Amino acid sequence: MALSLRLALISALVPHGARVCDIGTDHGYLPIELIKRGDIKSVIATDIREKPLANAEKNIKAAGVGGITLRLCDGLEGIAQAEVDTIITAGMGGEVIASILARSPLPTAAPAPLLIMQPTTSPEFLRRFLCKNGFEIISDTAICENKKLYSVMTARYTGEKYSCGEEFYYCGRVDPQTEDGAKYIEKQYSRLKKCADALENIPEKREEYKRLAEVSAALKKKLTENRNGI
Repeated sequence: MALSLRLALISALVPHGARVCDIGTDHGYLPIELIKRGDIKSVIATDIREKPLANAEKNIKAAGVGGITLRLCDGLEGIAQAEVDTIITAGMGGEVIASILARSPLPTAAPAPLLIMQPTTSPEFLRRFLCKNGFEIISDTAICENKKLYSVMTARYTGEKYSCGEEFYYCGRVDPQTEDGAKYIEKQYSRLKKCADALENIPEKREEYKRLAEVSAALKKKLTENRNGI
């Protein structure tokens, strides 16, 4: 089975010899492909619901691969530190991912695991959470799939809180010089500009308007500089 563009990117970010936990595994395609790579030690595939795990079990059996443990649990509950060094949270909202990380001691354990995250919504919420809670965002890659734009982030806990600024929360380390990166920042700019315009003439929303207007202006400047090769 061929992975989607998003899952293929996530797979490529998993390091050699990793012990992986795939949270919200759904169909189990990512764990199957990781094991097929031949350089992954083990994968724990979790889900909060029984039906997705049953589907994953069928797909794993059909693929004829071993090394995958299925586990019914909420987030990282029931996952021991010794079992994993790479944690994947993909296909869920940024607020949900932040909640999963906040509720478990594993993401901040020593040695800190690699976090690979693909939020479907609220990426700015997730970036803000990471920066304010001692996680360094290592990479942030934009990808377009089925005409929708997403970002895939990697991060690791350092204990140092980062004051990144609002512009960073909305576009992170996404590279505007890539086609999908430029589209991603353009999308964020358009969304923020629309929100700011809607608040412009509401007196009680003046501060929120100013914040959104400033961030959208910064993103527009980034896009303009990229187009002009600055």
